[in-house]
Amino acid sequence: MNIVVCMKRVPDTAAKIRVSSNGKTIDESGIEYVINPYDEYAIEEALRIKEKSGGEVIILTLDSSDAQPVVRNALAMGADRAVLLKCAAKPVDSLATAQALAAGLKELNADIILMGKQAVDYDNLQVGPMVGQLLGVPCVSVITKLEIADGKAVARRQIEGGEEVVETTLPAIFTAQKGLNEPRYASLKGIMAAKKKSLVEKDAQSAEECIEVLKMEIPPARKGGRIVGQGIDAVPELVKLLQFEAKVL
Repeated sequence: MNIVVCMKRVPDTAAKIRVSSNGKTIDESGIEYVINPYDEYAIEEALRIKEKSGGEVIILTLDSSDAQPVVRNALAMGADRAVLLKCAAKPVDSLATAQALAAGLKELNADIILMGKQAVDYDNLQVGPMVGQLLGVPCVSVITKLEIADGKAVARRQIEGGEEVVETTLPAIFTAQKGLNEPRYASLKGIMAAKKKSLVEKDAQSAEECIEVLKMEIPPARKGGRIVGQGIDAVPELVKLLQFEAKVL
């Protein structure tokens, strides 16, 4: 069974983001990059499927060669090998990303494709379903449980106000949500083994982007709070401010 995890390298969520001088991208100087947190759930699920049913776990990444250290971290968790689709810059356009990943996936003959429900840098939540459409395979998104047996999969996914149970045939794509599992830490043995695992670089299929970033800016600093009074005597003034200044009433 071939299990492919589409993984993205993203800035550490604790990093302080600055806009670069061109006003369209982030300043990458001093930024630490990590595995996209939702992709960690996907990697963990892939490893659990392999441990239960056998097969191979392959990491697929669309990025520049600078992503190698982060890809090695995924290999240290237990993945068997990795393919890095090289591009000069990661596409901002979700469709261009999906097209490049779909082209790479066609060569891997995956039975199961896993990825995070979203990347925490752009939060588009679009790539998984787009890849499914391009490959002509089912996609079940935002899953919190996955069971594989007899060439079929049963997944539980979050919907507004409840949970949905979906059954599908394989191959299929699943996008992981928090709660699916608890990702493991890489062991020292895993870190050492990752240095010798295969990491193949290939040129990504180029795709025309339909979206252009015109401007990027840091949100304005939040204003400090203020005290309008004490006790019930403050209620009239508070209601007035909420109605005419904050305009939430």
